[in-house]
Amino acid sequence: MHDHLIETQAKAAEIVCGRMSPSRLRALHESLEMACQLPANAGWDQRAAAHAAFFTVLAEAADPVSAPVVASGAELAYDLMVTAGRTASQIVINSRRRVLDHLRAGDATAAALELGDHLRILQFMCRLAGTGATRRRPRAGRDGRS
Repeated sequence: MHDHLIETQAKAAEIVCGRMSPSRLRALHESLEMACQLPANAGWDQRAAAHAAFFTVLAEAADPVSAPVVASGAELAYDLMVTAGRTASQIVINSRRRVLDHLRAGDATAAALELGDHLRILQFMCRLAGTGATRRRPRAGRDGRS
C-alpha cells in the first residue's frame, strides 16, 4: 500500500536524525508532550493530527532536500493513524518515546528504523481494519492543526 513512501520516510529520517541538535530534540519532545496532553474528550482525528505533527517538527531540523520528504510524513502518519483507529494511540506514543530515546543516545539509524517500523505497523493495522485506502486532509501544522 505505502511501502515505497515508508521506505523513503525512513531514509530521509535517518539523514535528519543524524543532524539532530539539542534544541530540535527538545522541540520533538515538546511535540509529543503536547499531543499527549490533549483533553480526554478530543477526537481521534485531532489526536492523530497532533501526533503527526512530530514529523513536521522533525522536518524543521532537516536540510532543504530532506525537509519536504520528512514533512510529507505528517500526512502519511495522519492518514494511517486515522484509518487504523483509536486503538493505535498507545502504539504511537510508545514509538515516539523510543525515537526520542534513540536520538538522546545519538543513534540516528535506530531512530529512523523505529519511525519506519512504526509506519509499517500502522499500515498493518489499517489492513486489519479492513480498509486499503486512507483518508486525506490538509497537512498538519506544528501544533497539529491545519
